[in-house]
Amino acid sequence: MIYLLSHLTELWPWLILMAALGAGWSGYKRAALVLLGLWACAAVYLGVLSIVALAIGAPGLALATWLRSATGTAAAIGWTILILWSVALGAHLLPGFNNPIALDGVLSGPESRPFTMHLNADKPLVFFALLLAWNPLLHQDRPTRVFPLIMAAALALALFPMAIVAGALSPEVSWPDWIGLFVLVNLLMTCLTEEAFFRGFLQKALTGRIGAAGGIASASLLFGLVHLPAGAAVMAFATLLGAACGLGHWYGGRLRYAVWIHFGFNLIHLLFFTYPGPA
Repeated sequence: MIYLLSHLTELWPWLILMAALGAGWSGYKRAALVLLGLWACAAVYLGVLSIVALAIGAPGLALATWLRSATGTAAAIGWTILILWSVALGAHLLPGFNNPIALDGVLSGPESRPFTMHLNADKPLVFFALLLAWNPLLHQDRPTRVFPLIMAAALALALFPMAIVAGALSPEVSWPDWIGLFVLVNLLMTCLTEEAFFRGFLQKALTGRIGAAGGIASASLLFGLVHLPAGAAVMAFATLLGAACGLGHWYGGRLRYAVWIHFGFNLIHLLFFTYPGPA
């Protein structure tokens, strides 16, 4: 928290974006969009968003608004475009977004390797697009089943001993001074956005067509595949984490359970193990 307070002059625009994400997650759509607009103005002024980024982002959000009530062949084409737009933003493939570095080569502990964290202006737009386009995103799908939900969280926790055996992690207790910034960015700009796409949208859409098992498995595999550039081992662990989040979403009945499992895993990783891996 000390780091966050001492860097407020640099981070204040991003706090507006995170407030927008939090408002949207809480169901306050109009407040979220107003805050998003305020952040966009600040981001353009500061050079984080260029005219190219606006020309990419604004049409995507407009398309999402139209898709909320669209039907037929035009809707299918529109959804295809929105999915490709979302994947490209999430993978940082589109130009004009100047994502600054918030943490540059910091250490969570002496046994950990250096960690760099960006403040991404592109990926969070995916959440706002889905908030506009996908009616079921925040809806309660089914009653919460507590015991299976606990088992889903336990599956995520079981990944830690597996990673230790595989040599991917080592135990290390730490409390870095930048933990406050990490919590906000990881929860709202990473976990919320990723879970909204993979569980709140993709898994829901797939389970409606191929059933729960197929939808959870497919979304988990796709979540793993996007981590392939980090290596096959990371892809495998990401797939299993995706399965835990998918089961959490299914048995919890709401997006928030997937988000909290994902974020809880990341926070435990930081606090009790070498992060992002051993030196």
